Amino acid sequence: MPVTAPLPSLEEIIDSIGVGGNRLAAIEATEGGAGNISVCLGWPVEVRRQFPMAEEIELPVPAPNLPGHTVLVTGSGRRLRDLDRLPLESIGAVVVHDDGRHGTLYTANVRQFEVLTSEWNSHLAVHDDTVARTGTNFHAVVHAQPPNLVYLSHVPAYREDEERFSRRLIRWQPETIVQLPAGIGILPFMLPSSDQLSAATVESLREHRITVWSKHGVMARSDISVTRAVDRIEYAEAGARYEYMDLMAGSQGEGLTDAESAEMVAAFGIKTKLF
Repeated sequence: MPVTAPLPSLEEIIDSIGVGGNRLAAIEATEGGAGNISVCLGWPVEVRRQFPMAEEIELPVPAPNLPGHTVLVTGSGRRLRDLDRLPLESIGAVVVHDDGRHGTLYTANVRQFEVLTSEWNSHLAVHDDTVARTGTNFHAVVHAQPPNLVYLSHVPAYREDEERFSRRLIRWQPETIVQLPAGIGILPFMLPSSDQLSAATVESLREHRITVWSKHGVMARSDISVTRAVDRIEYAEAGARYEYMDLMAGSQGEGLTDAESAEMVAAFGIKTKLF
């Protein structure tokens, strides 16, 4: 769903990236320079006041649906916990050219990164696919490394059955099925930053709003706000934390039964294939 007037200012969007980074740090979903955030804007944005330095770049993947779009994206190695106080040092703005293969990277003169995040290809590919499918003019993508979700992805019984994985995590809180009606995607381990991972992530995020990169992290998206994408990570991580606690307790917990979850789905009119 496109964002309508009044459109958020560039300053407001940059602030939201900082808020998202802080929340991910608070739930221990990012360590050191791990994790990255991007926001794709489909309306004209004047970026040169904040980001006056310009250089021409080749995009890591073709983005035929994004000419004229501006993508704010964090730099490689920048700490998510620092984004609120060091935004100009940490973020670049890419304006996609008409050919969908090149762009202009605008950065601040206080920039403290050499290149954009190593997961830039996945961010850009997901933005391009989502804009093509939905026509949205706003799209946020967040990559983080929440420990409980990542741990469960190391366990074959969880990793190899996506529906079971979703059901096991969603059963712990009634709110989770409301927030993640399509469940949680999970991909096998793939080399970080690879074209294979990028393509698989695009496919998974067509159905889901969050997907797990096994033995690595997660990627979530939202066409509403950065905060909403971060919320999806937090809901999924809360379910994984309950699941981990239950494993440590010898699987004593019951969680919501399928009947109770189905009751939730019916009562709140949730569109889901899980129950």
